[in-house]
Amino acid sequence: MTKSLLAGTALGFLFASTALAADTEFPATLKAHAILPANTIIAAPADAADYLKTSGKFTTADRKRAEQLGTVAGKDGVRPTGLSLPFDGQPMQGFSGIKAMEDGTFWTLSDNGFGNKLNSTDAMLMLHNVKFDWDSGKVEPVKTVFLSDPDKKAPFPIVMEGSQTRYLTGGDFDVESIQPVDDGFWVGEEFGPYILKFDRDGKLADVIATEVDGKPVTSPDNPTLTVPADPSKKMPAFNLKRSGGYEGLALSKDGAKLYGLLEGPLWVDSESVEQADGLPALRIIELDVATKAWTGRSWLYPLAEGGEAIGDFNMLDATTALVIERDNGVGTADKACADPKDPKADCFAVASKVKRVYKIEMNDANVGKAVRKIGYIDLMKVADPDNKKRQGGGDGFYDMPFLTIENVDQVDVTHIVVGNDNNLPFSAGRFIDKADDNEFVLIEAGDFLKAE
Repeated sequence: MTKSLLAGTALGFLFASTALAADTEFPATLKAHAILPANTIIAAPADAADYLKTSGKFTTADRKRAEQLGTVAGKDGVRPTGLSLPFDGQPMQGFSGIKAMEDGTFWTLSDNGFGNKLNSTDAMLMLHNVKFDWDSGKVEPVKTVFLSDPDKKAPFPIVMEGSQTRYLTGGDFDVESIQPVDDGFWVGEEFGPYILKFDRDGKLADVIATEVDGKPVTSPDNPTLTVPADPSKKMPAFNLKRSGGYEGLALSKDGAKLYGLLEGPLWVDSESVEQADGLPALRIIELDVATKAWTGRSWLYPLAEGGEAIGDFNMLDATTALVIERDNGVGTADKACADPKDPKADCFAVASKVKRVYKIEMNDANVGKAVRKIGYIDLMKVADPDNKKRQGGGDGFYDMPFLTIENVDQVDVTHIVVGNDNNLPFSAGRFIDKADDNEFVLIEAGDFLKAE
């Protein structure tokens, strides 16, 4: 056998073993289930402008103002979800990132608001400290921190620029991931995309623009982009799709490094995106916490066949981490429409298939290359032998057929917590005609967590 053939054979074995590892499914068992009802509305702070006392005023199809409460029906495609906007207050929804704390509580955050920059200017950005009463199945809010920019750290005019309190809204940033630290919170954001730092009171302290290999990473929502006045001139360049920024943000166990994981792949040119192992791949980018500078190190996260985005990202130890990966499906296959191109109000257009938590390895040896996917648990079929579920699933199992599942962290050596983002009032994956609740589950996954 020639050297080239030997090399090719060895390479084939390597790819086969890598794929085999990535396809390894581990058992998972539901241990508890807690629910925060979809229609959970909280009041804006007393010192907030009147404009922020109600929310969702610009969610009409033509984005015309709707002042009268409850006059704009929430829909998931053509399916009504049973809730209508505007809301009297701010919805405590869209949980998009979670971190387990030593006192048994969890920090999480509400994301942009109603799905995009233009319709979320009256949606306040906030962080939540919560605890789960697993026995009663309730999510108990402990504290809410509303985010603001009193010291004018944002490098652009914010929506509430002229107000005294300068609260931040979904028209300013799309906050998607969180890491609490002693002096505040690191937050991953999608519009820039930026890494943001807030103090313990929620005041913006730093805004860090993104670079990969010394080049800027920008989305079409980046506030520094401007359209030229002359149609003959080139449009501004960007290399990330809308909503492709930091859906995941992890912190190294020693607190020295942050790892931002993009939700979408970087575009190499107008026709192709970055790949690894022959699949579209997302960048994990390393930031030095002390200097607030990008180190130049990054990794590639290859999406699984059928995977379309990631939902959350947290480190397990110095080199391994948890990542939620998902498709854009909603609901279960037994209630799917016969023709996905002709969706109806009584069926799910495209059913959920890929809703997973992966364990990955990223180390010095694979810097600049693909992370190693060790295996996954399937969130569409979590074993439930003791009938711990409070809704969903079926005989002996629990499922999470939501569009977006954006919360995962390790709780202890054998358990993880997982939760959905309910995109209130626009997502209905649990039921065909009812807005999704915020569901959090405690899952026993000991074999998965110790897998190498």
